[in-house]
This record gives sequence, C-alpha cells and structure tokens, in this order.
Amino acid sequence: MNYNEFFNVALNQLRDERRYRVFADLERIAGRFPHALWHSPEGTRDVVIWCSNDYLGMAQHPKVIGAMVETATRMGTGAGGTRNIAGTNHPLVELERELADLHGKPAALVFTSGYVSNQTGIATIAKLLPNCLLLSDALNHNSMIEGIRQSGCERVIWRHNDVAHLEELLKAADPKRPKLIAFESLYSMDGDVAPVHAICDLADKYGAMTYCDEVHAVGMYGPRGGGICERDKAMDRVDVLEGTLAKAFGCLGGYIAGSREMIDAVRSYAPGFIFTTALPPAICAATTAAIKHLKSSSWERERHQDRAARVKAVLNAAGLPVMPSDTHIVPVFVGDPEKCKTASDLLLSEHGIYIQPINYPTVPRGAERLRITPSPYHDDALIDGLAEALIDVWERLGLPLGQRALAAE
Repeated sequence: MNYNEFFNVALNQLRDERRYRVFADLERIAGRFPHALWHSPEGTRDVVIWCSNDYLGMAQHPKVIGAMVETATRMGTGAGGTRNIAGTNHPLVELERELADLHGKPAALVFTSGYVSNQTGIATIAKLLPNCLLLSDALNHNSMIEGIRQSGCERVIWRHNDVAHLEELLKAADPKRPKLIAFESLYSMDGDVAPVHAICDLADKYGAMTYCDEVHAVGMYGPRGGGICERDKAMDRVDVLEGTLAKAFGCLGGYIAGSREMIDAVRSYAPGFIFTTALPPAICAATTAAIKHLKSSSWERERHQDRAARVKAVLNAAGLPVMPSDTHIVPVFVGDPEKCKTASDLLLSEHGIYIQPINYPTVPRGAERLRITPSPYHDDALIDGLAEALIDVWERLGLPLGQRALAAE
C-alpha cells in the first residue's frame, strides 16, 4: 500500500482550493525591523514585513535582548525538564508573578505557547466544573475551539459579540449548572472588540464564569499594557484572563491569570502543562523585561496607534477596500482565495513587501483578505510605499476598490 498517496491526495485538495500554505524564509535583523532578509530561490533580498505579530517590535528591544543574553550566559539555554522535574527555574517563577501583577490577579500560570494555554486551560477548567456548559463566541480562535472540544463538555455557540443571543442561551440553561463563557477581547481577523462589561453583566446575572483571550491586546492597550480589559476597567470582572508572550511582548509562551485556587487546580490537572518541558530561563527573563518595560513606557503603544491610524487613512484615501476596524488590525478585503495568494506573491516579488494571505479556514470562504499590522517602526515613507504597491497589485489583478469591494463582501 502506498501510504504517501493518501497524503498527496490531501495536499492536492488544499492546492485545488487555493489553501496550500507556502512559508517565506525570512531573517529578521535586530535593529532593522520591520526590514528583513528574504531567502528566496532566486537569492536573498531586503523586504519589509507588514504582517508580523511582533506588534511593538519588542523582540529587538535592547532591554529584552540584554535580559535574554545575560540569563542564557548565566543559566544556560534549556529549562532542563518539565515544571515538576527540575524545570521550574527562578526566572519562570518571576515571570508568573509579573503576569499576575499585570492583570491584577492573585496568580498566573505560564505555558509553552498561547495556543496551548487556551487548549489545555479551557479543557481543564471545564472538566473540573461538574456538568459544565461552555458558551463560546462564534469567532473564537481555533485554540479555544480545540480546548472546548477536548473538555468533552456540552457547548453552545453564541453569535459573534451578540449579547442578546448570549443571554438567550444563558437563560435557557439550568441556573444551578456551572457555566463558562469563552470569548476574545480583540478579534484579530476583523479587529473588532468584545463588549466585555456587557458579557460580565450577564455572567453575574446568570452565575457564569468568564474566560477572556487577550492575546492580541496584552501589551497593546491599557495604561500598563494589561489589554482591553485593563483599558475598559474590567480586569477584576473577568475570572480567567489568557494571553500570549509571543506578540506584543516579542518572546514565546502563553499564560492564564486568575484566582489562586483555579491556577493551582490547572497546574495540578492540565496534561498540556504537566507533561511538557518548561520555558527556558532566558526566554522567561526576556519576557519579564518586555512586560516591565511596557508597564512603564507608553511610547510604543501611542506610536503604534498613530501608525495604525495613518495606514488606514492612507489606504482609504487611495481607494483600497480597508475593512472597518477600531484597533491596530488593518484588514484589506480581497474576497477570492487565488487572487489573495497572487496579491501576496506580487507584493513580495515585485515590491519587496511581505503580507501573508489570509484564506479559509482562518476566515470564511469569500472573506479572504490581506491582514496588515503596522508597528511603531513603519515610517511615513514605508506607509506611502505600501499604498502605492497595493494600488499597483489591485490594478494588475482587476480587484475592485473601495466601497464597491466591501459591499460585495
């Protein structure tokens, strides 16, 4: 039996649906971000990255690099084991304290990635609540969906950001039944924000726990970078706050923060925490340096918002179909998977601009887009160059502009 043929059939299906992913071989150079080197089959060339999740450029910050180098020199590279087997290094303990302080919670728990913190965090919390009912926003991230599935608990989906629908589902549930409402504070594909206080009002009314994914907001919003919940003064109302260390903080890992009892229970029961190697001390020290810096420095957040606003203004003025967003996410609507991929390829090969296409299943079919994420280091010249490049690509592909394109969405 030719087993590889089964894999080829699956891969060809992705290619036929224009969903086959091609990775760009990029070499980011500290001090030059958003510039990077692209190692293509034709050779190496300079490109500008316009879709990085290193939103604030903290991966190249001298304090962050310095903390990593110093700690690696002093403590070595790896953690040496799982958290239970020699892996609980002191920088990791300090990082968890820093995260708990960031969110005003008694405790925090660090995982190897933001994906794992959602997947194993939600599953474990729900399993520990007898006969738990999970209420999930329709646009929750795949990591949250997988956590909900792995819990084995009953789940219902509420329409995206529709608190009236959420209340219908809560009202229909047994008042004595444990309930967990799972949602994101900032949805990364559309850039819209959850009505956190309204959700918490319903949780209070119907006796539900709340679990909020802040991965695209921590470091970015709030006086100290605590996220949308800090900005909206709702941190104390949300039971579980989840975040990543790999976006605004420029490092690696994920975490949850909440009550001491809940954190201890997840620490004690979660397979995705117990049976995996801990984060290395150098990564933990670098992340702590990034968090501490962003707690006291507002320049990065203010400059970032300024850059995002300018990108939206320039692209809108050029007639490009910028999807409305009140946050730093700048989605440009394409609506066709093949043209979305071709647009990305042309931007990279012809203009030295790297923007990854966003196709199904990340977004629904027919909602394909280019997702632009400005940073504090994208200057006016780079923004103007982006607009010119996008106009050229739009014209070459015969893509509709402005409101006409958005109306067809």
